[in-house]
Amino acid sequence: QVQLVESGGGLVQAGGSLRLSCAASGLTFSRYAMGWFRQAPGKEREFVATISYGGRGIYYADSVKGRFTISRDNAKNTVYLQMNSLKPEDTAGYYCAADLWGGGATSPDRYDYWGQGTQVTVSS
Repeated sequence: QVQLVESGGGLVQAGGSLRLSCAASGLTFSRYAMGWFRQAPGKEREFVATISYGGRGIYYADSVKGRFTISRDNAKNTVYLQMNSLKPEDTAGYYCAADLWGGGATSPDRYDYWGQGTQVTVSS
């Protein structure tokens, strides 16, 4: 049974930082691209960042480029999202997802498995 479990969300002031983690189990982690998406109330789920299964392909949404960093540790079956210079508009539920043999897709339709999400709230 595949499980993706996010952690690290919380309440932070604007300009602050958070580090999200997503621990995967039940799959061969190194075969999967891993992505981060977010969804705010009343809005569609949007792409944030992705890292290919080999780790070389890394892509970011324009809205987070230069502030967020995605990384992976295959030995720990974990993907991270370091979020710096947070803004109130970054407030959302953050979800990790896995895409088998993925090269770094930005569409949520490409992803096979999803976590339950972790809430990030940025106060002004």
